[in-house]
Amino acid sequence: MSQSTLDDDELFGEAADEMREDVESHLAEARAELPAAKSIWETSADNVLGVLNGLKSALDVGEAAEHLRQAKKWFTLGSRADAFENPAELQEEIEAVEELIETVDSAGQEVGELTSTIPALRGELQDAHEAASEAAEAEGGEAAEAEKAD
Repeated sequence: MSQSTLDDDELFGEAADEMREDVESHLAEARAELPAAKSIWETSADNVLGVLNGLKSALDVGEAAEHLRQAKKWFTLGSRADAFENPAELQEEIEAVEELIETVDSAGQEVGELTSTIPALRGELQDAHEAASEAAEAEGGEAAEAEKAD
């Protein structure tokens, strides 16, 4: 084996190690960017809209998607170069983080929909109850007049 082949193998090994480190580092950073469990569970809001707005803010994944993208990019490059000893393990980690990001994003969208729906619903319910009160008052007034007439 020539000296340049040995050097190429060593360089490839170093590059493979660096790619795996990059993938693992970006996965760790993606996980770190995800909301803390406590931030989506506990609240100090005074009403439902406050709770929903707080939850919507807490469900922001920050830069997690970008870190995941970087991890996938380096993983794809390393996989095509057959640089990883156990690519299935890294692939599982990537998929788990990707699924978690998608779940958090989906929950954020659902909360966003509720955040816009609840105030309108509140207004409609208030209007319905006011109409019911006015109808009851009108009926009560008519009954009182009917009693006076008797």
